[in-house]
Amino acid sequence: MALSNGCSCRIAPSILNADLSSLAEECQRLLDCGSDYLHLDVMDGHFVPNLTFGHPVVKCLRPKMPEAFFEMHMMVDNPERWVEAMADAGASMYTFHYEATSDPVACIRKIKEAGMKVGLGVNPPTDVSVVLPYVDMVDLILIMTVNPGFGGQSFMSECLPKVQVLREKYKNLDIEVDGGVGPKTIQQCADVGANVIVSGSALVKHDNPREAIQMMRATINEAIAKSQLER
Repeated sequence: MALSNGCSCRIAPSILNADLSSLAEECQRLLDCGSDYLHLDVMDGHFVPNLTFGHPVVKCLRPKMPEAFFEMHMMVDNPERWVEAMADAGASMYTFHYEATSDPVACIRKIKEAGMKVGLGVNPPTDVSVVLPYVDMVDLILIMTVNPGFGGQSFMSECLPKVQVLREKYKNLDIEVDGGVGPKTIQQCADVGANVIVSGSALVKHDNPREAIQMMRATINEAIAKSQLER
């Protein structure tokens, strides 16, 4: 499912803590439970200490779910180097970190030229002002609500004012939150204006992920409707 114009809710499970021996089945299960698309975490052991999968895995997944929207969350140094490989593998969106490149504009241009949508993320210690010059160039801004690198971390509510700053400036911007987000923290995310929700362990390990997705979607949609009435 492609990102759309305007501010609408999307729920994107992170499969980092899923059963990676049955990755395709896990991805399909989460899509069947009502997810809008899949958030795939790529880590290089340098930008973050952990190491996960790369474009060969994406290339294997794509034929099994040809219609799925894959957001690649590139927690890697020099993200420019993997753009063509991810595009060739079938990635739909390439989200890189501001902190990982010396030339965000060149990276954005390269991603667009490869035919993918562009996301730009910032880590918890980074001031949100650094992404403002690039908002009009990208499809989504990602605000990390944990330090990137590992799943299952505790939600950092102190990062939420960044979302609020962006939402006040850009009413229709897709603002994604990632890290410790689930049914217990979704209201906080909704209250500041997040509309694209990445949820990992809270969905993957949930007894009823369909119910959890429905609950989170309803919470975000209620906040969006309220904000539109207040305009």
